[in-house]
Amino acid sequence: MEAEMTTDATTFTRPRIFHGWLVVAAAFAVTFVGFGSAYTFSAFLEPLQHDFGASRGSVSLVFSIAGFLYFALGVVSGPLADRFGARPLAVTGMIVVAAGLAAASAARSLTEVYLAYGLGIGLGVGCAYVPAIGAVQRWFVKRRGFASGLAVSGIGLGTLAMPPIASLLIATFGWRGAYLVLAAVAIVLGCGISLLLENDPRDRGLGPDGDPPEPARAIKSAGTPVLEAVRSARFAGLYLSCLVCSFGAFVPFVHLVPYARDHGVATSSAVLLLGTIGIGSTAGRFLLGGLADRIGRDRSLIMVLLGMALAMAIWAISASAFALAGFAFVYGVFYGGWVAVLPAVVMDHFGGRNVSGIIGILYTSVAFGTLIGPSAAGFAYDATHSYTLPILISAAANVVAALIVAAPLLRSGTRAISAARR
Repeated sequence: MEAEMTTDATTFTRPRIFHGWLVVAAAFAVTFVGFGSAYTFSAFLEPLQHDFGASRGSVSLVFSIAGFLYFALGVVSGPLADRFGARPLAVTGMIVVAAGLAAASAARSLTEVYLAYGLGIGLGVGCAYVPAIGAVQRWFVKRRGFASGLAVSGIGLGTLAMPPIASLLIATFGWRGAYLVLAAVAIVLGCGISLLLENDPRDRGLGPDGDPPEPARAIKSAGTPVLEAVRSARFAGLYLSCLVCSFGAFVPFVHLVPYARDHGVATSSAVLLLGTIGIGSTAGRFLLGGLADRIGRDRSLIMVLLGMALAMAIWAISASAFALAGFAFVYGVFYGGWVAVLPAVVMDHFGGRNVSGIIGILYTSVAFGTLIGPSAAGFAYDATHSYTLPILISAAANVVAALIVAAPLLRSGTRAISAARR
């Protein structure tokens, strides 16, 4: 049924299917393919280490390079999406991902893997991710947290599905053939569905959530200029929090499988631990993204950071497959919540006019943490033959990140109490 609403002497027809959900589906496909391909790296770590005679730290650097690029590139792709639209950037990004995977299959040295996988995944995901997630934020207000969580749940499901698939492909075709199959998936699924992306509901005569469009003057003023946003204390706090958190946030995606193998877990079971992170991550994006709409997205951001710290503490004392599966699920829930809530927090504080550009600049903090964290954990293992120190540092980093986000809320609460007493 179509419902008609009247506003300002014009007749507004609410669409039967709100296109915002198709934009969410497109963002889901981008995150599923892009991050799913990236997080298969743990399944490739041992074959690459064996074939090229490399240390665990040096192989881990491949993932760190890719992670640095796909978060850092948002500083360019975000503003371009605000100006030209998310669709061309997402389609280009998926093509670059496919090209990188295909080139990695032909690598003759670890350096060539650095260039092919690191640059292909890094540049491709960096080109597509921020524009896709930024587009989703503009289509929703009341259900922004849920819609954002649904969009980035592609990361969780990609983490669930892609590493076991990659492991099976490696066993069947070798790691080179596995990379070629993943390249085909990126072209068919990633490029195809990302064509549904659209930047602005006003292009369809709609407002956020499928409501009537707002007056043009209101839309024009609905957003903080990029330079004003990045100079604000609120942005500085978010940036520092993300920087600190991300030093440890991606360590499990690279090192959980080899950690489990070191503790006697069979390879087939160890790879499934990444899928368990994916299950938890998907649940966290749905549940915590929706919860954030009700309890407040700033409070939810603090909660998920503390939850990630708790999960890391569980990892530090886990040795069996069962205990590691418990860690993987708990960590996935809170990591998924972090990824879902963060863009919505940015939209809440700075508005929609330049949201992709602001998110892109914010994610450069995650880029630096991703570049250093997983490779540093690998080199720490090479030096000590233990992951205990990097795991504990990762847990502490998340506690610090939560305190940074909480500081403005605590200050405003203190001021409110003082005002009430006066």
